[in-house]
Amino acid sequence: MKAIAVVSHEPWNKGKLVGQKAPLRIRNIWAIRVRLQLAEKPRDLALFDLAIDSKLRACDLTRLRVRDIAHGEHVLPRAIVIQLKTHRPVQSASGL
Repeated sequence: MKAIAVVSHEPWNKGKLVGQKAPLRIRNIWAIRVRLQLAEKPRDLALFDLAIDSKLRACDLTRLRVRDIAHGEHVLPRAIVIQLKTHRPVQSASGL
């Protein structure tokens, strides 16, 4: 006789709000920028500004390399990134 184990499985999202989040408001964006400036985190501030200005997704931002937005010590005024999800180019001002 084989024993059958009954395992109760509770969904990870039970009782949680899931789905699309509301976009950031201007005051939230400025609050994040100020905190990054006060914490003296220029890299994080540059990535945040690039994300907001170009409307890139996180997966596209994490794939960026320095060589994508700079040649040697010169930062490019514009960068073109191909989005993973849509496969469309996004041109953004780096502002770095």
